Amino acid sequence: MFQQTHLKTVTLLLLAAAGVLHAYTTGYFGLELLAEIAILALLAVSLDLVAGYAGTISLCHGALYGVGAYVFAMTTTAAGWSAPAAMAGGVLLSALAAGFIGAVTARTHGIFFIMATLAFGQMAYVYVFKNRDFGGDDGLSGVPRLDLSVIGVDLGDPRQFALFCILIAAIGYLAAAQVLRSGLGRAMVGMRANEARMRALGLTLWSTKAAAFAISGGLAGLAGVLAAQYSQYVSPGLLFWTVSGEVLVVVILGGLGTLVGPILGAAVLVLLKHEVSSLTNHWHIVVGIVLIVAVLSGGRGIFGEIERFVGRRSGAGRAIGGAANAAGGPGGPGDAEAVGEAATRPGGESGHA
Repeated sequence: MFQQTHLKTVTLLLLAAAGVLHAYTTGYFGLELLAEIAILALLAVSLDLVAGYAGTISLCHGALYGVGAYVFAMTTTAAGWSAPAAMAGGVLLSALAAGFIGAVTARTHGIFFIMATLAFGQMAYVYVFKNRDFGGDDGLSGVPRLDLSVIGVDLGDPRQFALFCILIAAIGYLAAAQVLRSGLGRAMVGMRANEARMRALGLTLWSTKAAAFAISGGLAGLAGVLAAQYSQYVSPGLLFWTVSGEVLVVVILGGLGTLVGPILGAAVLVLLKHEVSSLTNHWHIVVGIVLIVAVLSGGRGIFGEIERFVGRRSGAGRAIGGAANAAGGPGGPGDAEAVGEAATRPGGESGHA
């Protein structure tokens, strides 16, 4: 079951503070990276919601991301909708598409579920790629940004747009956390653990999967809407399966099933990609090596490793405190020997025993 631990809260606050501080100390290129990280983080959180907690690894989140972007682009440039209405439309259509995919694929598991979601994603990609109404392979340009001038915010300014993206990503995280704390979130975790038992308890699996997928798809669509406003251009590449693959890499790198880990993973991947690509064109090799190390080191990802390290330190601290009390309390006879014994136990894990 999801728990918003102190460590997650502190990590989230530190990331948000670092983002805001960076926004006021960097130039144009840094602000572009910041917005890119926030958008990718929101997309990764949407995937972690279903992959990390419901156990359903999706390869169609790139398509859902693209649906949100295209709906926003089409409705603002061709249909003349206002940006707020277009944003709502993009999120809603992505959620509906995801709910449909979740319902249709509810009976599949494992690799079959992955392949089914991949097929849906590729069908959406090919449809958009070949349809001239969507601009075909040329895509659509001239996508506007949300107008918040009534509250004194100019999203045409890169700094204000980057801060806006950070705010939306934070809201997306809080929404995902709220879902995981609800009955639906508990049902998702139960399905991941044992579907047969949840069915025996009376849970309707297909509707639960569809609902979870719809919420996740809505968040992915919101990330797509931001992406369309970020580049003010959309292309079929947004729906291609490699986008889903990259997001999955981000989630695994940051920590599958941690919710805050994907945000860390997004920051690491974007910074790594841009820093290494300035040195060599073979930056994919470096990213691949980092991912292999992350998987071979236990698959916990960056945040999972941080949790493990903090847990070990806390366990060692409790062991030291317990040994001190057992030896007569702080300052009592034999205190130094007892503390020394606890501190020198292998791995410092005796506190868990």
